[in-house]
Amino acid sequence: MELIQMLTSQLGITAEQAQGGSGLLFKMAKEKLGSDEFGQVARAVPDVENLISSAPAPSGVSGTLGGLASSLGGGAGQLGNLASLAAGFKNLKLDSGMVGKFIPVVMSFVQSKGGDAVKDILAKALK
Repeated sequence: MELIQMLTSQLGITAEQAQGGSGLLFKMAKEKLGSDEFGQVARAVPDVENLISSAPAPSGVSGTLGGLASSLGGGAGQLGNLASLAAGFKNLKLDSGMVGKFIPVVMSFVQSKGGDAVKDILAKALK
C-alpha cells in the first residue's frame, strides 16, 4: 500500500510498524468521528479497516490510564488519546515522539487521496 511505503521510506521504520502506527491513528479517528465522516476517510483510504485491525491493543498501565482519561472528556480526553497512542507505539517498539512524525505523513497521504475536506475531517479527529 502506498501509505505504508511512504511511512517506511520517510521514517525509516518497518512495514509492520507503519501498518500498526497508522492503524492506531485511524482507529482513534474512527472512535472520534461519526460514521458519515469516517466513511469519507475510509473511501480515501480503502485499506483503512485492515490498517485498524493491525493496530496493537493498548496494554498495561498506560493503556488503562489512556482509556480512563479518554472517558473523562475535554482536555483529559485528549491526554487519554495521546497516552493510548503512546502506549500503542511503544508496543510497536517506537518511541512516543514518532506519533508526531506519523501524523504529517498520514495527513499528506489522505489529502492526496481525498482532498482538503477529507484531510480536515481527519485533522479534527487527531487533535
